[in-house]
Amino acid sequence: MLSLPNRPASAVTCFETALHANRQCFILFACLYCLTGIERFIRDFPPAHYTFKIESFNVLSNTEEFERYETGDFEAGGYKWRLSLYPNGNKKRNGHRYISLYLAISEPDTLPLGWEVNVDFKLFVYDQIRDKYLTIQDLDGGVKRFHRLRTEWGFARLISLESFNDASNGYLVDDSCIFGAEVFVIKCTGKWECLTMLKQPVGNTCTLKIQNFSAQLDTSYHYSNVFIVGERKWYLLVYPKGYSSATGEALSLYLELVDWGSLPSKRKLYAEYKFRIKDQVHMNHYERTGKNWFSASSDWGYSNFITLSDLNQASKGFIKNDALIVEGEITVMSMIKVSS
Repeated sequence: MLSLPNRPASAVTCFETALHANRQCFILFACLYCLTGIERFIRDFPPAHYTFKIESFNVLSNTEEFERYETGDFEAGGYKWRLSLYPNGNKKRNGHRYISLYLAISEPDTLPLGWEVNVDFKLFVYDQIRDKYLTIQDLDGGVKRFHRLRTEWGFARLISLESFNDASNGYLVDDSCIFGAEVFVIKCTGKWECLTMLKQPVGNTCTLKIQNFSAQLDTSYHYSNVFIVGERKWYLLVYPKGYSSATGEALSLYLELVDWGSLPSKRKLYAEYKFRIKDQVHMNHYERTGKNWFSASSDWGYSNFITLSDLNQASKGFIKNDALIVEGEITVMSMIKVSS
């Protein structure tokens, strides 16, 4: 059984050593470094926003006036930031025998009253031998809230001086070192989207009666009245003697979205639908179903919905008094609402 050390400091030192001595020890040491509340991992690419190089680090750390060093400002996410480095650790926050590094928002007094900035940030120490970056963030994901009463966040125990000064780790080479920061401001844009799937929506059926069916020409077509389902306008389109390749062979029947221009930009609307030809004698209606995504100038349905030979059979009751009744029913439909 693995025994845990009494001090989190031991966990940090062991973890840093394991990263370089034997990377397969990562799982073994995971339970140890969790004690510190800090996540450490190695990555290949540099910090996105700021790097800070120190030459003659030992001269700096041995100069009493440099208990803390603040960098110049850098911009990220629409705000100005700076790094605050304690080369011998921030002893007021239990950083003895460590390097402490903090991210601070610059000129907080110039920000609007009641300001608040939510930030996902990472801090870095560059391994100059392996061209890798030791990456440090909070175990909870690194999101911190900066405000008037808390203008600085970071790590009192960024890295132990023992590990940092070990030449084999590559952090301090020729008495030079490089730190870095990556700062992503989380801004609420107020944008939102709501998807609703309507099943058997109100007013979902449209009926079209075609009179004088026997007199219809091959080029004849009929639109139904517009019917509104879920705030969208639809109509049926019928070619009694067929359309395109079905001309003279079958009745063609389509469902079309009329107000596609009111859809959110580049979006589509999903619908499941049912078409039927009414049997006006036996009530044995002929039905077919479909489902499609509707967009600009698109209609969906069947070019060969029912053959004209079947349609004209008197025994089936589809045509009565030279009239044909067509119905369209939308059974499922998507509704999308977005913020303006």
